[in-house]
Amino acid sequence: MTSPETPHRPNVWSSLDGLAYGGDYNPEQWPEDVRLEDIELMKEAGVTFLSVGIFSWGLLEPTEGNYDFAWLDEVLDNLHGAGIKVALATATASPPAWLARKYPEILPVTAEGTRLERGSRRHYTPSSAVYRRYAATMTRVIAERYKDHPAVALWHVDNELGCHVGEFHGEEDAAAFRAWLERQYGSIEELNESWGTAFWSQHYASFEEIIPPGAAPTTLNPGQQLDFARFNSWAFIDYYRELLAVIREVTPDIPATTNFMVTSATKSLDYFDWSKDMDVVANDHYLVAADPERGIELAFSADLTRGVAGGAPWILMEHSTSAVNWQPHNQPKMPGEMLRNSLGHVARGADAVMFFQWRQSKAGSEKFHSAMVPHGGRDTQVWRNVVELGMTLTRLEPVKGSRVVSQVAIVFDYEAWWASELDSHPSNSLKYLDTMRAFHRELYLRGITVDFVHPSADLSGYELILVCTLYAVTDAASGSIAAAAEGGATVLISYFSGIVDERDHVRLGGYPGAFRELLGVRSEEFHPLFPGTTVTLSDGTAGSVWSEHVHAEPGTQVEATFTGYPLEGVPALTRRSVGTGFAWYLATLPDAAGIEALTARLVQEAGVRPVTEASAGVELSRRQSDDGRTFLFALNHSTEDATVKADGEDLLSGERFAGVVPAGAVAVIAED
Repeated sequence: MTSPETPHRPNVWSSLDGLAYGGDYNPEQWPEDVRLEDIELMKEAGVTFLSVGIFSWGLLEPTEGNYDFAWLDEVLDNLHGAGIKVALATATASPPAWLARKYPEILPVTAEGTRLERGSRRHYTPSSAVYRRYAATMTRVIAERYKDHPAVALWHVDNELGCHVGEFHGEEDAAAFRAWLERQYGSIEELNESWGTAFWSQHYASFEEIIPPGAAPTTLNPGQQLDFARFNSWAFIDYYRELLAVIREVTPDIPATTNFMVTSATKSLDYFDWSKDMDVVANDHYLVAADPERGIELAFSADLTRGVAGGAPWILMEHSTSAVNWQPHNQPKMPGEMLRNSLGHVARGADAVMFFQWRQSKAGSEKFHSAMVPHGGRDTQVWRNVVELGMTLTRLEPVKGSRVVSQVAIVFDYEAWWASELDSHPSNSLKYLDTMRAFHRELYLRGITVDFVHPSADLSGYELILVCTLYAVTDAASGSIAAAAEGGATVLISYFSGIVDERDHVRLGGYPGAFRELLGVRSEEFHPLFPGTTVTLSDGTAGSVWSEHVHAEPGTQVEATFTGYPLEGVPALTRRSVGTGFAWYLATLPDAAGIEALTARLVQEAGVRPVTEASAGVELSRRQSDDGRTFLFALNHSTEDATVKADGEDLLSGERFAGVVPAGAVAVIAED
């Protein structure tokens, strides 16, 4: 798998031995004696890497133009003395009170016109010229001061961009939106054509007439909504690039990143687009405690992060040692879960394991968020887990730099996600991730690893390609998907795919638009299902959310049909031979039995095999180094001992793998 652009600068771990280990360190919250104790505890835990200074602007510049770096100097010197490397932050994630008080125009404004005040964090809009000026200045001051400090191995630009507030509606945001539109379209006539403004008398005579989509009498123009989503993602990228330019001017040899939030719930930023500006991709991930299959969601998010990184190793910048503080019910992690979570990310491409945060806060909003050093100190299970994980990661040094091997791709596009969930569609129940999460889950359970790829990616190396609810698609991307099938891949395309082009204009002539010829099917009308209702298929499985009136063209095999009124006998699943491959169409969201049966057929046809054979409840993944060495990860999420077919040395025990992974444990086998 390839990324649109390969990061052009050295990775953070080039200066580290083995996998990096640590977390966010906020020494400004603690007196000197605690900071000194921290150094000794970090040595005990095996910490090698820390993010420092993320929320420290208010202390580094307590009043405008007056700086206090004494405490940070001391911290960095002490960390260097302990052999610990640092991702030094620009400190711009939360502007100080004096800045927001002096320039209230930097504060975010919601669609309803509410200004979001200080007293929390992330209280700025990325389009504010004033904020950008002050943030760039702060970045330059920090970069100039620490450009030669031996502890600094990476720049951490801002923090979790897009978190809490993902769109902005102030006057400066509106002006930036108009300027962005003018650059995109060149003329107001082109914009009117793209947005279809002939509908509802929405025609614009100039860009000055355009405002961000906000509170309105009824549904808003979908082209405007889609472009506003694109603009907000771009606005953060543009802000990031401004700070990045300062960093690269001052420290051209130190790489930079910012921490993404790639999860199955985060959609406001197009991370595939962002990745082109990352020297190394970093990600934050937190489990939802109430999710009984939270480990599968972790695998989904880690696989997607690896996809965003173009297959390259990445940094797990944040996760939690135990409970978080922001869910309705913040349960601690179960025995062994923290180790399995950490190594689950490593199994799927992470070369660094980090937490929020090092020491659990005694005050503030996140004081009940777990940390590496908990409130109870060293005599706690959390601390023992932290020390154990540090020892474990040192044994995995050979894994560093290796890449995950996969034969299966799921096509993923943030713009299609945005467009597919706009209003005024056939069903509000349709969600972009539903089908792909169902297939990813089934492949996970089968021990088959998945790559997430952008529609523009090279698909030629994959045996099985899943295209799920790719509602909006370009001609180039649909052509690439068709070429993959022609070239020998098995391609499955699900309902509500290929319906519109990148402007959200319907592809006329019958659904599924861009894929009609490839699939050899034509749908004349959608029949979305009401919540809680299902439709039975001729193979005995059930479908939910969606059905449609499909016609199969000559040469297209009907594999299953809908039963019952009004779609009795109408194709629900089809298969067509194209070139040396096959193209399948799925016109509903199958139940678990349907997903299982269909996946079994797809992997058999494509010749896709699991990573290895293992008992139920074992998560499997394989990484391969440039020299051909392979490392099998086997994570036993069950409460019973499990068998795994593998030959080689278990890096965690240092002994020959005996074929059994104890309940709740992990094995990492350097295969013969």
